[in-house]
Amino acid sequence: MSDGEAGAPPPVIDVQGVTKAFGAKTVVDHIDMCVRAGEIYGFLGPNGSGKTTFLRMLCGLLTPDEGTGTCLGFDIRRESLSIKREVGYMTQRFSHYEDLSIRENLDFVARLYGIPKRRAAVDQTLEQLGLVERQRQLAGQLSGGWKQRLALAACLLHQPKLLLLDEPTAGVDPKARRDFWEQIHGLAAKGLTVMITTHYMDEAERCHRLAYIARGRLMTRGTVEEVIERAALATFEVRAGNRPELIARLRSAPAIAQVVPFGNSLHVSGPDRRAIEAVLAEQVGSDSAWKQIDSSLEDVFISLMTEAERAPR
Repeated sequence: MSDGEAGAPPPVIDVQGVTKAFGAKTVVDHIDMCVRAGEIYGFLGPNGSGKTTFLRMLCGLLTPDEGTGTCLGFDIRRESLSIKREVGYMTQRFSHYEDLSIRENLDFVARLYGIPKRRAAVDQTLEQLGLVERQRQLAGQLSGGWKQRLALAACLLHQPKLLLLDEPTAGVDPKARRDFWEQIHGLAAKGLTVMITTHYMDEAERCHRLAYIARGRLMTRGTVEEVIERAALATFEVRAGNRPELIARLRSAPAIAQVVPFGNSLHVSGPDRRAIEAVLAEQVGSDSAWKQIDSSLEDVFISLMTEAERAPR
C-alpha cells in the first residue's frame, strides 16, 4: 500500500509503478498512489503532465505498460471491465448529446448501463442534482455550470463507488464552482470516493489530500499542510510594484527560485531564507518594503513546476 495507514479499511485505489508511454514519450512515469474510501483526492499538475492518462488507466480505458495495483479491489490490468461498471468518469469536455434534453441524455446513459427501473433512477438523479425544473431543456442550451451538473448527474446515475473528475469546473463561474464543490463534499460524506484534477488552488485546498505530478513524475503528495511543509520554501512579499528591471535582477540571482507578481507586490521564493534576505537587501531599494510570509500552495506548485522544467529529460 503506497501511503495508507495501519488498521485502515482497504484503499479504493492502490497502485504502484504505473507507467504509460506513447511511442518514445513516457507520459506517466512509475507513479504510486493510495486513495482511501470517502476521500476527496486532488490530482494536480500542469497541462500535459499525464493526469488524464493516469485517470484513464485507473478506470480501465487504458492498460498500463508497467505497474501493478487495484482500483475498487479489481486488478487494473486484468479486470478493467469490472472497474468500468463501478466508476463514474467525467471527462474534460462536455460529452453528452446537445440536441437531447437533460432527461433524454440521462435516460440514454441509463440504457447503456442497463439500469433496472430506469425511469425511477433518472427521476432520483434529477432530484439529487437539482435538475428537475430543467429536465426538458436541451443540453445545447445550457450554460457551462448546468452542463457540468448534467455531466455529474450522468456519472452518478449508476451509483458508482468512485468518481474520477477531470477538470470538471474549467470554464464555469465562481458560483457554479462553489455549488459543485458543496455537492462533491456531500457525496464524500456519504462514503463516495472522489479523485479530481484541477488547476484552481482554492479547489486544491478543498481536497483531503493531494498529489502533484509534472512531466509524468510524482513530485509530492499529502495534505495541503504536509505538501507546503515538505517543500521547505522560504517566501517573501516585496512591495515594490511590478518593475520589470527589478524582476529581472531578482530572477537572475542564484538564491532565488521564483519571482511571481501578485497585484502590486512580488512573491520571491527559494530554499534558503538567509540567502534571499541578502539578495533583497542588496537589490530592493530603501523605498520598498519586504517581509517573509507563509508560502502558499500556489507558491509551492509554481516552485515544483519550475523544478520539473529545469530537470534533464
